[in-house]
Amino acid sequence: MGRIAKRVVAKLAGMSNSNIIDLSLHLDAKRDAEELIKSVKSVDKLIQKGYDPLHAVYISTQNMVSLIAEGISTLPELRPYARIVGKAEDEYMPDGPPFSPLTRSYFTSWAFFDVQFGPDMETIGSCIKELELILGLPAHMQDVIQMMTSSRMGIYEHCGHQGSLVLLRDVVDQKIYPCYPSSGYLGKKSQLWFVRLMPPFYEVADYHVVFTTPYVLLSQKSEWESYFSRVIKKIQQPGPRSLSQSLELLFKQGLDVNYWNEYIFQAYSGAEHTVIYLAGMPDQPDSMPHSS
Repeated sequence: MGRIAKRVVAKLAGMSNSNIIDLSLHLDAKRDAEELIKSVKSVDKLIQKGYDPLHAVYISTQNMVSLIAEGISTLPELRPYARIVGKAEDEYMPDGPPFSPLTRSYFTSWAFFDVQFGPDMETIGSCIKELELILGLPAHMQDVIQMMTSSRMGIYEHCGHQGSLVLLRDVVDQKIYPCYPSSGYLGKKSQLWFVRLMPPFYEVADYHVVFTTPYVLLSQKSEWESYFSRVIKKIQQPGPRSLSQSLELLFKQGLDVNYWNEYIFQAYSGAEHTVIYLAGMPDQPDSMPHSS
């Protein structure tokens, strides 16, 4: 457990009636989220409501995490986190096109599961993991939060379709994942997608879900391979890592905290209702349409 999480746990355990944080808000939200997750087991009901069952699991959990994050981020211990995310929200105004190329689903996933803060490089997701007993989160939600905390953005090559699913090949491990496209965008073969995938959850589904609106990369695959070759040494410091480990770290943390936020912002090249287009390479400012 990180030092910040330890202090938050101690404070909330001893001050549950304090006006610093309204735990009842989160407990009510917990009950709502638990009921939605229970209903996921009834696939017919969710289909009637228009939900994909796996997507519903992650949506409900993301909403729960958002409520908890909103509450604990006001604590003094979380000021380093609040500064990072508050500044980024002011800078990028994430609400999706035409207001910003950063969508809300992308930004909140980055804020909750990727942004590291404090001496132990914690995240909101890892802190919530330590609050499970205090908040009384159900075991299945704890597991989903862990999977979301471990998730990352990544570049995937479109390999065609499998019924209503999209087949995406990860450039890191070269595995092909059948994915439910939550935005409704099916795309076409050979496209490169910059997205966050969420894995299957027990018996709910045997496919991944594309949790963010797809960013379709207009640069060629060979250009990204050259990019990886250029930046890999920066990622491998201070200690050596394998290529896959380095790429995992690159997609999860970037070269700095706003690395991928800035890339999306500068590379924005247009959008349709269910897809956003990005042009250029992160380390070549002249190649991006909105580079300063």
